Amino acid sequence: MKIGIIGGGAAGFFSAIAAKENYPDAEVTIFEKSHKLLSKVKISGGGRCNVTNGCTSIPELCEAYPRGGRSLKKVFHVFNTSDTMRWFKTRGVPLVIQEDNCVFPVSQDSQSIIDCFLKECRRLGVRIKTQAGVGAMRECPNGIELHFVNDSLKPDMFNKVIVTTGGSPKAEGLEWLKALGHKIESPVPSLFTFNMPDEKVTKLMGVVVEKAMVAIQGTKLKAEGPLLITHWGMSGPAILKLSAFGARLINEMNYNFKFQVNWCNEQRSDVVLNALQSIVMQSPNKVLANAKPYGLSERLWLYLLDKCDLSSRKKWGELGKKGLNKLTNILVNDVYSVKGSSRFRDEFVTCGGVSLKSINLNTMESKVCKNLYFAGEVLDIDAITGGYNLQAAWSTGFVAGRLK
Repeated sequence: MKIGIIGGGAAGFFSAIAAKENYPDAEVTIFEKSHKLLSKVKISGGGRCNVTNGCTSIPELCEAYPRGGRSLKKVFHVFNTSDTMRWFKTRGVPLVIQEDNCVFPVSQDSQSIIDCFLKECRRLGVRIKTQAGVGAMRECPNGIELHFVNDSLKPDMFNKVIVTTGGSPKAEGLEWLKALGHKIESPVPSLFTFNMPDEKVTKLMGVVVEKAMVAIQGTKLKAEGPLLITHWGMSGPAILKLSAFGARLINEMNYNFKFQVNWCNEQRSDVVLNALQSIVMQSPNKVLANAKPYGLSERLWLYLLDKCDLSSRKKWGELGKKGLNKLTNILVNDVYSVKGSSRFRDEFVTCGGVSLKSINLNTMESKVCKNLYFAGEVLDIDAITGGYNLQAAWSTGFVAGRLK
């Protein structure tokens, strides 16, 4: 049996290894269009590779996926985060679970993951061909014929083919799969930072708020978690999560919208007002600059005071009802404008791809093209940060590699 894997990324290598382990006598070949293998794995997690998440509850795990979460439930029952950790550990890559549940190799180096895959491919006899992009596929009675972009490579016939080409930023990149009859969900960016060119808050670049809440005005979209102020706007897990769940809506807004920041992670204004009144009662003679609520950094606190026209030298006991209401409002409901998509994309995840309606999730086989399977980000599956996107690649790759 001949098995072709289109794409030399995370899902490609994982499905190739799974296929070779399930069918030891098969000829398994990975075709990568560029000269680089596992390029996204190399730079993921800041070069440390966040291989998965420590979450072991499948329902909770599915909640991390704005698209594909419900459908992945079946896949995760076959191969989940615990299976991933066991897979790497048994192949000589010890892992560590951080406090935030993100899982990294103990080496803190993505090269450990890459070396593991290359070693497994050598051990099993998986063939790897670079600069071998596939331009078209032709369905045949006994399999699928692959046609390559490189003229020096002749068309080749395979009994089974697994597509693991990753996310395509443009719909044109998926035309060859649409031509076979697959439904395509238009690709748009996900997991992006907010571009705020007109906001003075950017002068606070480097400030981190460990627990913030963010919400897009006029929608039900909200998220919470660490927030980072950058020289172009805002980033951090809270912003990235909001952008992931709002990917399509934000795209429809043409990346121009207003959003609210709750700096103290407390939704109830009366609770925040009471906390501020307690400072007034306990420290009436302290100036505002010297008594910062909710553990806010000095730079952020002084910025917020200035934004609501309160002198940092004013005493807490002199605030009055109007001053307390101003502070409460800016802590709970600070508003900012996003204008245009960010030019500084740390993440590289795409919302959209081959619709899951075109896929049998029990096998990852195409419903419209026999002997053709899919895995990874080429599918309309994407997640928030925390190792979830790679987990989807491992899980779908493992199931696709069974070739059932």
